[in-house]
Amino acid sequence: MSDQSMGDESVDEATGVPGTPRRRGGKPSEGQPVIDRAFALLGAFDSDHRAQSLGELARRSGIPRSSALRLARSLVQVGALERLDDGRFVVGLRLLETASLAPRGHGLRAVAMPYMEDLFHVTRQHVLLAVRDGGEALLVERLSALDAGPVRYRVGGRLPLTSTGVGLVLLAFAPTAVQDEVVAAYEPAQGPDEVRTPDDLRRVLAEVRRGDHVFGRQGRPWPVSTVAAPVRGGGEVVAALSVVAPTTGFADAGYGPAVRATARAISRRLEEEGRRAGA
Repeated sequence: MSDQSMGDESVDEATGVPGTPRRRGGKPSEGQPVIDRAFALLGAFDSDHRAQSLGELARRSGIPRSSALRLARSLVQVGALERLDDGRFVVGLRLLETASLAPRGHGLRAVAMPYMEDLFHVTRQHVLLAVRDGGEALLVERLSALDAGPVRYRVGGRLPLTSTGVGLVLLAFAPTAVQDEVVAAYEPAQGPDEVRTPDDLRRVLAEVRRGDHVFGRQGRPWPVSTVAAPVRGGGEVVAALSVVAPTTGFADAGYGPAVRATARAISRRLEEEGRRAGA
């Protein structure tokens, strides 16, 4: 981060450490840290807002325009953002380079990809791999046939824990506190068609833990079904794998055994990699 981007904060002259931010026009009164504002700016981008003007960035991030400009310029300097000829900002390649080092992302993906490709060739549908990040699932990889039905989620996008197969698996094996929070906030429209109440959701999560997989279906916005299973590493669930396909013919397609076998194969490989790393 350049010195310019930190110009709205006071600095301890002895240590050089940013201190209590100065109260100046348009700046956050409580002194939101620069790193928080930088991530708020980056968080303004999504699949529907890939290129944004300065005004759009300021509005969507909630950061005053002058501060947004300083932050955006600093992020451009380090490659986290890029600026198009028309003045709009887009996410920079530096973020892709950095994200590729995440062990729960690229490392997991590298191990799982050969098995996912086999599952994809067998099913010719959508094959998803996701990890839990707080109260959401994060899609690490997706393989999709050209003639597969529509799917709403992109790689790097976030999925609800209660309305997706991978989400339900991750929620079922999440810490109790996470489960309690999600269940308490559950509303019928958030989950599969057969899950109408918080008690229904708890029942489904218990079934996932007993059977080590989940089947689910939704009729909105189009009829799709899914089967998902946990992927384990280091003795705990680290990811979830699923196939998503049109509901018609889903029950007879044999997706369940294929997904469960693939998840177990990825788990074995992760355990092997873990043992080698610890040797």
